[in-house]
Amino acid sequence: MMGRAVANEFAKMRRLRVTPVVFVMVAGVLAVSCVEFTASGFVESMGDPAGKPWQRLLASMSFSVLMLSPILLAVLASRQVDIEHQGNGWLLSRTSGLAPGYLCRVKFVAAGAVVVAATVAQSGLVFAGGALVGITVVFPAGQWLGYTALLVVVNLVLFALHLLLSARVENQLLGMGVGVLGVFFAVISTGLPQWLSHFLPPWGYYELIKPVEYREDGSLVSLAPSYVSVLALGAAGGVLFLLVTRQFDRREV
Repeated sequence: MMGRAVANEFAKMRRLRVTPVVFVMVAGVLAVSCVEFTASGFVESMGDPAGKPWQRLLASMSFSVLMLSPILLAVLASRQVDIEHQGNGWLLSRTSGLAPGYLCRVKFVAAGAVVVAATVAQSGLVFAGGALVGITVVFPAGQWLGYTALLVVVNLVLFALHLLLSARVENQLLGMGVGVLGVFFAVISTGLPQWLSHFLPPWGYYELIKPVEYREDGSLVSLAPSYVSVLALGAAGGVLFLLVTRQFDRREV
């Protein structure tokens, strides 16, 4: 049943204008990240390991992600659920044997695959951009791939949160408002100590996964991302998502 339900959700997405949202999500991060190419000293650093061109590009990408992802993930989640509110889809699915919570889990599997693909595409395209402009310094594969993997986890947790919110509250403006507020939380977390960012889940975790950071003197230093914290976030988010959706299964539609 799950396989057929997931396939049905992909069919729905063709009519929900998901592609433009995903395109903006990927292209927006790529465009903002590539602004770094015009930054002072970047061209001179492309062949100089001391200039850390890949790390500069990674810092630019991590900033663009926290500015764009909270809103666009909220839009993506809203698109998945609003069709059920507008067309009485919850009741129709119930009569087909799919309880509301089960349908939410199906939507997470289907749209979550899109979120993962978009996140990996963002990272891959920013890397490709750096290679195309001529960065010849050795590529920090471990640092880049580690950030991408952690970003996938944070994006999925945030998407799950918005999916539940959109399913629970019919007025989708609330989810959009939370998305805008999420950008605010993500931005202010950049100025907080790491231990405080743990108290702003999941938005503060964009700061915790950041692999590089600029110091006050303008120097760029590598950081140790909080792998354990992000994995704990993913586990806790998964458990909470299952618990809440099981409550949805018992809800009247």
